[in-house]
Amino acid sequence: MSARCVRQDALADLADIPATSRWVRNGDVRLHFLDYGGSGVPLVVLPGITSPAITMDFVARELRDLVRPIVVDVRGRGLSDSGPSYSLADYASDTFAILDGLPGIGTDPLLLGHSMGARIAAVTATMRPLRGTVLVDPPMSGSGRGPYPTTLAAFLGQLDEARRGTDADEVAQAWPRWPRREQELRARWLSSCDPEAIRATHEGFETEDFFDTWPSVPAPATLLYGADSPVVTAEGAEEAAKANPGASMTEIPDAGHMVFWDNPPAALSLLRKSLGAMT
Repeated sequence: MSARCVRQDALADLADIPATSRWVRNGDVRLHFLDYGGSGVPLVVLPGITSPAITMDFVARELRDLVRPIVVDVRGRGLSDSGPSYSLADYASDTFAILDGLPGIGTDPLLLGHSMGARIAAVTATMRPLRGTVLVDPPMSGSGRGPYPTTLAAFLGQLDEARRGTDADEVAQAWPRWPRREQELRARWLSSCDPEAIRATHEGFETEDFFDTWPSVPAPATLLYGADSPVVTAEGAEEAAKANPGASMTEIPDAGHMVFWDNPPAALSLLRKSLGAMT
């Protein structure tokens, strides 16, 4: 079986999404993203390590009256190509390709990243002026900081289940609090993730220090984190606040690392508040 596969019923999900599929190239890598349109400020959304763009549709829909959401299939996920490498520099370069790829996107955009995507957004924000940056529960593991809470074996085991043919009931065993639709989307789309992308990114979580970049992320910047997150601990949040005192720190109650899935009402409300202050 190939390392990646996109199920037919997953492709059919795109018919129910109020967004247009668009593509750009970064060298030999073709990148896919969902453009929700509108006349608002462009918001480029960078999902997490095993989250194709469509899995953040429910977030994008709630922001359409405020911004123009553009949700990325990060290389090695969803409908984007796999790449020869998966460093933060590679991911940031892809983000620039998207920002430059369509008229209107690269003009004073906002960036929103969750987990892996938050690390990408942080690096991108230090390299080009932006209207603002929102980082959601960025991994604060790294060399000398201890391991990332989810092991590589756990991620690869989930991918094996997806390639075998998982369903929402099986996803619910790992993520019982998630809305049913989000469990179903994860079941259908997880097999689109490249195991090598997961391996390389997970290694980066444990070797690339978020705090090498975070102090240089310019204002306006907001860091949202789950009150119960094992990824951004209370100690990590305190260090982040001291390292970048110009940034806003916002705790999302009753939420772990998967903040939007764990507590959608609170997470989306606080996200809207953060974005509203930047638009």
